[in-house]
Amino acid sequence: MSTPEAPLIEAPKKSPVLLIVGGLVTLALVVGLVYFVFLRDGEENKTVTIGVVDSSEAYWQTYVDEAEEEGIDVELVNFTEYTQPNPALTNQDIDLNVFQHIVYLADYNVANDEDLTPIGSTAIYPLALYSKTYDDVEAIPAGETVAVPNDPSNQARGLLVLQSAGLIKLKSGGSIFSDLSDVDEAASKVKVKALSAELTVTSLEDLAAAIVNNDFVADADLDPEDAIAHDDPSDPNALPYVNVFVARADDADNATYQKLVEIFQSSDEVQEQLIEASAGTGIAVDTPVKDLETSLEKVEADTRAQK
Repeated sequence: MSTPEAPLIEAPKKSPVLLIVGGLVTLALVVGLVYFVFLRDGEENKTVTIGVVDSSEAYWQTYVDEAEEEGIDVELVNFTEYTQPNPALTNQDIDLNVFQHIVYLADYNVANDEDLTPIGSTAIYPLALYSKTYDDVEAIPAGETVAVPNDPSNQARGLLVLQSAGLIKLKSGGSIFSDLSDVDEAASKVKVKALSAELTVTSLEDLAAAIVNNDFVADADLDPEDAIAHDDPSDPNALPYVNVFVARADDADNATYQKLVEIFQSSDEVQEQLIEASAGTGIAVDTPVKDLETSLEKVEADTRAQK
């Protein structure tokens, strides 16, 4: 007698709703993964455009190559006039620019009611003091005459150099707007006269020393190494003349941009070529960003007060 077969137990049927929900979850995970991978990759490889005025210099190509090794594609945008890179940055035609010192940036921000901001330093190109008679500032006798350029920007900067060298004292402590009336004659070691920039060079034979603009150093056959004084990058009064990487304020914390600053400052080859490009007059600096921001705020306030 045969044993009756046990009834087959039917597997539970999957709910159509569960199937749809499960499928949507899987699809979402796949889409999310693809989005994460490709978006992240796109961010890492996004081309960063940097406005400069000297893209033919060797250090820029070295910099671009080193940035590429770090996974950052840099495109240099060369401008022929100093008035162009800041408006281009404001209008989002470029991502960063590197061509100006803080004084120039402050003037632009104040004049245009903008908030471009420094995110890193590059170098300071000193304004230097030369002498045909004395090998160092301490050898200059009291009462001798020293010349500074008569244009307002370089006159103020030249006076700050003389003060830093211990040759004069400025009544206000010195600023980017100092002029001859600010010299405390009773407390100063030397007398100061203002001459047109080209005459400071040709008058060296008749003066104890003179501040000579960088533009005239080579033409006058002066060796930058013979300068007896120049801007001291550690002097707070020289800080406004430090050249900087500049970004829009909203991008100040952009990690890629900060990495680009780090690459520039930490590359020995970039730094060496940067100094070579200035005939040895430039001094590479790595100034804390907070100090740059504080200096910009002060210079902007001073600039507004002068207008």
